[in-house]
Amino acid sequence: MVHVLTVAQQKGGSGKTTLAVNLGVELTRRGLRVALLDTDPQGSLGRWFMTRRDRGLTDMDFSTASAWGVGYEAEKLKRSNDVVLIDTPPKIDSDLRPALREASLILAPVATSHVGLWGTDGVLDLAARVGKPTLLVLNRAKAGTRLVEEIAAAAAELSPDVAAARLGQRVAYAETLGQGLGVADAGRGPAAAEVAVLTDEILVRLAG
Repeated sequence: MVHVLTVAQQKGGSGKTTLAVNLGVELTRRGLRVALLDTDPQGSLGRWFMTRRDRGLTDMDFSTASAWGVGYEAEKLKRSNDVVLIDTPPKIDSDLRPALREASLILAPVATSHVGLWGTDGVLDLAARVGKPTLLVLNRAKAGTRLVEEIAAAAAELSPDVAAARLGQRVAYAETLGQGLGVADAGRGPAAAEVAVLTDEILVRLAG
């Protein structure tokens, strides 16, 4: 069965593209055929993909789509891939519905701040309207701080589905993104371990 993961968040700077590319790299390393679908006019995912291709890495499929072309492009990508990852614009309106409808699971990254969390209401509301499950993923989480635990508790009040795995506030994510890589490409450091654990958690949910 082909799975579609739609990464969505109303708040800009939440780490949507970072989450999408790192999951894509990790899933590919596990032997799955992965496609990336960029629906964000900023095109950050596409630039990352082209940078990766310029490095000679051709391990993923890629396409772009307008908001209303998502269904058509996703269907094409699903024919030859195991997982399709959709990156969406930082807004929540009717234009986002097609990308959410395609999802097996919606991933909502939450930059670890109260402002980041406030932007999540719209995602959860729209996901509920289209009847799709959502997993909140705490991003840029500084381990051991009171703020992280406060945000985690507040996120759990918003939704019972908060990933146990968290992505830390690490330079490795930004460095590798600019190089067309994921943290798993660069080695098995703490960032790569975080992505691996999150990927495990997502795959368990998809299998269920």
